[in-house]
Amino acid sequence: MMATVERDEPDCPLFRVTRSPRDADVFLLYEEYVDERALEAHRQTPHFRELIEGKVIPLLLERDREVMVPIAP
Repeated sequence: MMATVERDEPDCPLFRVTRSPRDADVFLLYEEYVDERALEAHRQTPHFRELIEGKVIPLLLERDREVMVPIAP
């Protein structure tokens, strides 16, 4: 997914996947988009729909999402 986003989504300057060193079942995906339109476009891509919606989300025990905005440019 990371390579696909980097290659195909220029409006996503940062896409990072991390895992807790204490609990291998806990992940954090940190993504930055240039604007809300870019985030919505990402959610409509085939790779998001197939991998995240189709495979990852059904495996989750819980999912927390928070959209953040920069406090300074």
